[in-house]
Amino acid sequence: MPIFSNHVRLSSSLLQRLKRHVTAGVHRSFTTTEGNRPTIVHKRSLDILHDPWFNKGTAFSMTERDRLDLRGLLPPNVMSPNLQIERFMVDLKRLQVQARDGPSDPNALAKWRILNRLHDRNETMYYKVLIANIEEYAPVVYTPTVGLVCQNYSGLFRRPRGMYFSAEDRGEMMSMVYNWPAEQVDMIVVTDGSRVLGLGDLGVHGIGIAIGKLDLYVAAAGINPQRVLPVMIDVGTNNGKLLKDPLYLGLQQHRLDGDDYVAVVDEFMEAVFTRWPNVIVQFEDFQSKWAFKLLQRYRNTYRMFNDDVQGTAGVAIAGLLGAVRAQGRPMIDFPKQKIVVAGAGSAGIGVLNAARKTMARMLGNNEIAYESAKSQFWVVDAKGLITEGRENIDPDALPFARNLKEMDRQGLREGASLVEVVKQVKPDVLLGLSAVGGLFSKEVLEALKDSTSTRPAIFAMSNPTKNAECTPEVAFSILGDNIIFASGSPFRDVDLGNGRIGHCNQGNNMYLFPGIGLGTLLSGSRVISDGMLQAAAERLAAYMSDDEVIQGIIFPSISRIRDITQEVAAAVIKEAVEEDLAEGHNGMDARELRKLSQNEIVEYVKKNMWNPEYPTLVYKQD
Repeated sequence: MPIFSNHVRLSSSLLQRLKRHVTAGVHRSFTTTEGNRPTIVHKRSLDILHDPWFNKGTAFSMTERDRLDLRGLLPPNVMSPNLQIERFMVDLKRLQVQARDGPSDPNALAKWRILNRLHDRNETMYYKVLIANIEEYAPVVYTPTVGLVCQNYSGLFRRPRGMYFSAEDRGEMMSMVYNWPAEQVDMIVVTDGSRVLGLGDLGVHGIGIAIGKLDLYVAAAGINPQRVLPVMIDVGTNNGKLLKDPLYLGLQQHRLDGDDYVAVVDEFMEAVFTRWPNVIVQFEDFQSKWAFKLLQRYRNTYRMFNDDVQGTAGVAIAGLLGAVRAQGRPMIDFPKQKIVVAGAGSAGIGVLNAARKTMARMLGNNEIAYESAKSQFWVVDAKGLITEGRENIDPDALPFARNLKEMDRQGLREGASLVEVVKQVKPDVLLGLSAVGGLFSKEVLEALKDSTSTRPAIFAMSNPTKNAECTPEVAFSILGDNIIFASGSPFRDVDLGNGRIGHCNQGNNMYLFPGIGLGTLLSGSRVISDGMLQAAAERLAAYMSDDEVIQGIIFPSISRIRDITQEVAAAVIKEAVEEDLAEGHNGMDARELRKLSQNEIVEYVKKNMWNPEYPTLVYKQD
């Protein structure tokens, strides 16, 4: 939105129309700011300067300063937004050099603190900085630094952000939800903090992951930041250290379980969808025990998805399809890939289910194809290879348990080690979702040298960085440059000498979840179907050029994230229309959506993405 330097004169009829788009909260006003219309506010003077959404700092024009009683409360030099950012960046670089937070990562938390302070005082400028420097700052607001933030959240907490629904609030959530001042919420990211990244149970500190994810929804997908809501469902913690810590901010009791736990989550879901029927809820970092159960419980009733199960799966599928392309083969050859999977938690099982469905679709999309596809996977967990001989096998892992007689012929047994499995199977892909740092040891990688693939792929997908199954340096040093490498956390490319580069692809969920959320929102689909998720993954896989893929680059640069998100969202919308799930959004009904060409869908997405521009502010007394 342009910042008008002249006085804005509004007719009473226009004011009435504008007022319909404004909700005045007790502490903070939330408005709809699409288009070029001015924004009506119900506060002036220091109240505006203390509101991070409306505060422009030194960028307030002189006419706005007069209109909003700001003259004399700011230095007299009116700065452009670009000059403001330049001043902030100079300060950021100076402070991050001086700051130290420990030997492992001296600058990460320092950067996060500085950016967070900007977020607290001027949200528009915060998102402008984040979008312009997304490649540098995505790892600060999201993985891997968000792991450090969650581990230290009690000490870092300064200003409330989001909502907390606790076990103590049972029976009150339907009224509590109205304490949030926004009349419209498009996106909620919710966690119970039970399995934050690969760090385990961090209780209420897990809200840091919800805040970080929503920052990326704003930066990558252009979701209006006034319409996002991070949520923590605090049902206690089983982390002994937090239970004894006097500074811990959450409930100091053991986690609820069973029906009591489900009742709390049920009440939360009913409350938010009662107030905001069109909201999308992304579940994040729920322990495996509940991730699948809650997904199955809600996915056919509410607009929701679980990013750990479905988002991770989608990014992995895109990477696996990219690996097939990197071997110089068509993606349709994916069902021929032999894949060893290390890890059978929510992420591992989610990837397995998605990969099996993808293979089945390519093989004819029938029951025979679906049954046949499972033979391409060998799953190894903490107890070794999973076979039908496993006692008390996890029901979610059961479909991938190998037949004992078949394993006998392969020279394998129940509980065989990862090294043994890799030696005998000679896989095309070694996929790590175990949260065990260094699991792909020298011995395991040496065994992969006998792969039947012309270009084996190693996916060390566990987060944060210390939980990666191996580093790219180790993988390339042992296996040479004729491999595909991808990780969940960011690593630098490896210099292999003689001008050769070992590309480290970050298989980041950030490539998909913003587009899935935005595409669902703009399609108006009432549910998020498997087909919509599949369309997102396939579009990401096809995004890279043939030249890039042959070089071993199977995921694009994060710097292109808004363009990637537009393409993924458009694919999601198209699939929702084809499945007759789309109901339209914001004046674009389902019939009009059906008439749009592929390019027109992308343009529709682009026009509905929020951009961080200062709106013209007009004061009106309540």
